[in-house]
Amino acid sequence: MPAAPRRALPRSFFARPVLDVAPDLLGRLLVRGSDDGRIVLRITEVEAYDGADDPGSHAYRGRTPRNSTMFGPPGHVYVYFTYGMHYCANIVCGPADRASAVLLRAGEIVEGTALARTRRPTARRTTELAQGPARLTTALGIARADDGTDACTPGTGLRLLYGTPVPAADIRTGPRTGVSGPGGDADAFPWRYYAAADPTVSPYRPHTPKTRRTLSAAADPA
Repeated sequence: MPAAPRRALPRSFFARPVLDVAPDLLGRLLVRGSDDGRIVLRITEVEAYDGADDPGSHAYRGRTPRNSTMFGPPGHVYVYFTYGMHYCANIVCGPADRASAVLLRAGEIVEGTALARTRRPTARRTTELAQGPARLTTALGIARADDGTDACTPGTGLRLLYGTPVPAADIRTGPRTGVSGPGGDADAFPWRYYAAADPTVSPYRPHTPKTRRTLSAAADPA
């Protein structure tokens, strides 16, 4: 019998290999509770990052103060600040100390649209409210203070519910946005997963090498 859509996902859901968890997050519901109100997001796009085996991962070179949340336990939220401009939110998965996580790239606001609009007043359409990782965290009010939040524990302000998973036939894969890797990320790590034809999925942007000036202005790498 299928699980109720509004039932919370158990920690065992996240305690699996990152390439199993990532596509299985599509269609799940991320609930954000705060003093301002409640927002529910249906996840439509993610990217997988696999720690020491993945040059694109923040944890590729080991643990640092910035990426320590990636090392588990599973089911926690890893939030980082990037390019001196915005936050990105990830869900930690796999066994503890494995340092794998799934970046939440985009989603559909299914509850709390008015609140999301106050945080994203420049969005022209509702589909743009969480269309991209920075827009997603802005719309939901997720910031660095949420790093390490246990999404499997009630009352923490971030929970993941069963929702209605996207059928495998409707899931597409491709290279991760803005990431390079051996042989090119498109060839070696096609770990971006998204719901086919969903208007909230973000446009794909290939990796662009950064100049020294750009690097100096960006956040330090993990």
